Amino acid sequence: MLRALGYRSDVHIYVASGEIYGGEDTLASLKALFPNFHTKETLSSQEELAPFLKFSSRMAAIDFIVCEESDAFVANNIGNMAKILAGQRRYFGHKRTIRPNAKQLYPLFMKRGNMSWDAFASQVRTIQKGYMGEPMEITPGRGEFHANPAACICEKTSRNSAIVKSISGNNLEPVTDSGIRKTIGISRPPYPVYTDEEADGSDTEEDPDSSGRGEVIDTEPDDDSAVRQEDPELEEILSD
Repeated sequence: MLRALGYRSDVHIYVASGEIYGGEDTLASLKALFPNFHTKETLSSQEELAPFLKFSSRMAAIDFIVCEESDAFVANNIGNMAKILAGQRRYFGHKRTIRPNAKQLYPLFMKRGNMSWDAFASQVRTIQKGYMGEPMEITPGRGEFHANPAACICEKTSRNSAIVKSISGNNLEPVTDSGIRKTIGISRPPYPVYTDEEADGSDTEEDPDSSGRGEVIDTEPDDDSAVRQEDPELEEILSD
């Protein structure tokens, strides 16, 4: 598929994988087409890989970093790592991510022996249209969010900048040319804010002398009232 898409034999191929099913026999045809074949084991010494060998997640992280920085990334599966890589490369500026259209490529490869190379390559290029990782190739919001995040970095910012300037102008907030606010202003809140009195729904006017002071509640009853409640006879003597 890569050769049919125009990749020449001098291209460097890095295979991000663990142990490959079939071993060298499976990779023989790929290495014949692309002699510059690399893995993390061929690019690193045993001493360099020693801190990572016992941890599969760390080994996968090495593959992730190399694939993320590559000029082109080809996913041969739809696993989580491939999806996250595609989303990472799409979100932080465009990097080509090729997704093989396996449903249509499979029958074509089955008929490869009955076709000329030119006819085969032409059909591969036709089938792969829309799967070559062009900017804005996938409709925003389609698929998983980590595989197809909002392409805010790929979008044109001139219109967004103009909108921000217009909004900030109404709020008297200075904005830089890039649309970033220099200061943080307090505008009208999206919901009403009530004081304690307004929340209670009271129509009574506030005592001007008590402004700024909270209401003081005496929790201890007067002595007279306590006496009246406890001893009516003593209350009568005191009243005389």
